[in-house]
Amino acid sequence: MIQPDPKFLQQLANTKMPFGKYKGTYLIDLPEYYLVWYRNKGFPKNKLGQFMESAFEIRRNGLEFLIKNIQKKI
Repeated sequence: MIQPDPKFLQQLANTKMPFGKYKGTYLIDLPEYYLVWYRNKGFPKNKLGQFMESAFEIRRNGLEFLIKNIQKKI
């Protein structure tokens, strides 16, 4: 079984969109259509892109409560 990296998930929970229309929005709170658009376009090839792709997969699988729980603990 694959175990998630707690440090990565904590960083994801704390990361906000640094630019654009959704600047300042936590990645996990970005509108689904926006994440889908990036999925189709291609996520950035950096740490932000990794976080956005993870947020997409988490949301797609209905697991955003995991990130919300991490945010509550912080």
